[in-house]
Amino acid sequence: MKQRKIPMRTCVVTKEKCEKKALVRIVRTPEGNVEVDTHGKKNGKGAYLKLSHEVIEKAKKNKALERALEVAVPESIYEELESLIKEE
Repeated sequence: MKQRKIPMRTCVVTKEKCEKKALVRIVRTPEGNVEVDTHGKKNGKGAYLKLSHEVIEKAKKNKALERALEVAVPESIYEELESLIKEE
């Protein structure tokens, strides 16, 4: 039986390649809004992050998401990412 290809994505903070399932996608929609895309299917420009406190703090500190998405990222996005960590 043929082996299925596993989609790989790169974290914008750590530059580490991981399976798509292990990362969370943040999207800049065509309207310019920034949203957390838990299913990975929303329309727009996306950036991937590993779900850990250290990575989220580093992304906030060095503005990695803002550079990747080319738009200001509201504080509520970081809070939503923190709440996703607590749910796991």
